[in-house]
Amino acid sequence: MRPSHRSTRLFDWLWFLAWALASSVWCVMAAHELGATFDEPVYVQRGLDVWRTGSHRGLMKLGTMPLPVDVETLPLYVWERWQGSRFDAVKDLGRLLPVARAGTLVFWWLLLGYGWRAGRQLAGPWGGRLAVAMLASEPSFLAHASLATTDIAISACLLAFVYHFRTGRQGGWFPRLAVPGFWFGAAVLAKASGLVFGPLCMLAVELERIVRAGEATDHEAGSAARWFRHGLGKLWAVRRDFVWIFAGGLALAFVCCGSDWQVEPSFIAWAHHLPQGRAAGAMSWLAEHLCIFSNAGEGLTRQVGHNVRGHGAFLLGHQDPRALWYYFPLLMTIKLSVPLLLTPLVLLALRPRVLVNWACVAAAGLVLFSLTCRVQIGVRLMLPLIALAVVGLSAAIVHACQGNQGAWRKQVLTWGAAAGVGWTAAAALIVWPDALCYANELWGGTARGYEKISEANYDWGQGLKELARWQRQHGLDKLDVWYFGTDPAITSRSLRPVAFQSLAIRKANDVVRQERGRYLAVSTTLLYGAFDATESHRVAAAFLRTRTPAGRTPTFLIYNFRETGAGDQTPSRQ
Repeated sequence: MRPSHRSTRLFDWLWFLAWALASSVWCVMAAHELGATFDEPVYVQRGLDVWRTGSHRGLMKLGTMPLPVDVETLPLYVWERWQGSRFDAVKDLGRLLPVARAGTLVFWWLLLGYGWRAGRQLAGPWGGRLAVAMLASEPSFLAHASLATTDIAISACLLAFVYHFRTGRQGGWFPRLAVPGFWFGAAVLAKASGLVFGPLCMLAVELERIVRAGEATDHEAGSAARWFRHGLGKLWAVRRDFVWIFAGGLALAFVCCGSDWQVEPSFIAWAHHLPQGRAAGAMSWLAEHLCIFSNAGEGLTRQVGHNVRGHGAFLLGHQDPRALWYYFPLLMTIKLSVPLLLTPLVLLALRPRVLVNWACVAAAGLVLFSLTCRVQIGVRLMLPLIALAVVGLSAAIVHACQGNQGAWRKQVLTWGAAAGVGWTAAAALIVWPDALCYANELWGGTARGYEKISEANYDWGQGLKELARWQRQHGLDKLDVWYFGTDPAITSRSLRPVAFQSLAIRKANDVVRQERGRYLAVSTTLLYGAFDATESHRVAAAFLRTRTPAGRTPTFLIYNFRETGAGDQTPSRQ
């Protein structure tokens, strides 16, 4: 190895380690500051059950694929065995959660590592370096890398899959089929969305490869139809590779999820309620004897059904009980850092051709697919798309700097990229540890972001620790809390949960009567969100939105009903 090459590789490794370690410190420190998010308590409980029993049944019933949960709870199970007594996943959650969250760093480093490799493959050393820096400083990635959830895992595994699929296309069966099949299986095991994201990325990346190789190009006038037919023909010619990768990855997912070899009670109940007849008898017999549950198919089916039904959405004050078709594209303009949003616009203006690489093409395909997604509970569901976009844009910036344009343009792009990374890193430091709440400066910043976005984008139930600090600072022995979340800390003696959605609230005075003489903290998701399923909820939320809060934490608005006439506080547009 030549000295110059050795020094380049050494610098690459130091660069990677610096960003990976700095971002990991950010995540570990944030993990200790935040309370449990909505999904984490059940993940910890079901994950420990997996290690104790060897069964994934509990996770499959949730529609949760097991890979990230298994990795995050393995240290907890080892700890449990070492001490010789079982943890109580509810009472001990405060001790267990930071350890489980640290398990996510396995996937965080995997994401950064494949961002580095993919950036290098597309644009050389600086492509990899810029990709690592942009990934490691983006607030939305840091927010979820601090949690014991599944979104960083699917982002890492999908990026690894797309990288190996693209780089192995000209190789033998092992790099062309086996390695991509393994990573596709890992993506499915990380999150059910990998089952759809993977094939979409394969189609987009293969089309980009065909065009780049010159196999489907014809620049003659009127040749668009022939180009399209030829491109489709080339895609059809590699269908067997697609099938082998898909089938191999799916088989891996089924094997790793395993089965208890039991019947499924819900299947039996459904079969028994069919109209009388031969078909009903056959289905009843099949349901009573089909001992294959639980398996990966059950978890995947539950998630597909979830997406078909929708979840309810709230964005910029607009609400829909099922979904908003524009939700994810618009949401990303709020949740992503300003430099990341400006980068494609600048490149389109200066050198649009540099944006044509497999990572950008795959990301663009997923953006189009996002218009059909009906589960709209946060930018976290699009983190795989954003990871691909970051890699593609990093490579595009490097290629634009290496082009034949004037020196001043190269200087603008080079210093602009450096300033962009600095801007994003500063934003991540400023918002720590509340990066889940992050909203960029174009939309007014983080402080009032709850008016535009809710749940996983802002308040995912993680704010009880910060609320407890506010309570201590103000010397309150008791505090009523209308809470969105599942953190067991809500049962603290100093907190009194109030569920307005279940009370008989018909008018504003009913809220005043319920809370007179008390302080009330309200989760911002319950005031600004898509969870007002009852009339009582709607009336209470509408009344509270007109009042001036006496205080706030990042995810709670706090109202003072102790004063005489507290119900007549001056209305505010809070």
